[in-house]
Amino acid sequence: MNSVDEIAHVIQISVAPVFLLTGVGTLLNVLSGRLARIVDRARLLEQRLKLPDASSQTASLKEFHIVQRRGRLVYRAITLSTVAALMVCLLIASLFASAILHYSTRMIVSGLFVLAMLAYTVSLICFLREIFLALQTFEIVLHRMTPEAATDRPVHIVHGQK
Repeated sequence: MNSVDEIAHVIQISVAPVFLLTGVGTLLNVLSGRLARIVDRARLLEQRLKLPDASSQTASLKEFHIVQRRGRLVYRAITLSTVAALMVCLLIASLFASAILHYSTRMIVSGLFVLAMLAYTVSLICFLREIFLALQTFEIVLHRMTPEAATDRPVHIVHGQK
């Protein structure tokens, strides 16, 4: 096999990790959007906490603590997704290095792939937990609604169920 054929083969092998990298990038985009919403909500709640109304402050403080937990989860998910993306990039670089240097990087590539999948899996778990907390915040807001503001039919959402 000549060097052009070897590089073409490495490019073919690298396509799967590139698709994985696209998926991780998409998740990072979603997570950064959620983080922006969390920051906006936290700022609003901070303003509400400055109001003299004690009943509003109690509810806002409870929601603020949940929003803080959500922020930490999204931050962890972003960190883990970024680590997964870096591992995939290193995996692709290792594949090319093995082709150019004619050196077996089987253990390195396998290890990077496993680490990338672990980081990505934990990131998705953090993301799922954040969604559950978001629904819990939604329940808090529904409980605070006055009967005049409520719709004709009752709405109760518990972790994705209607």
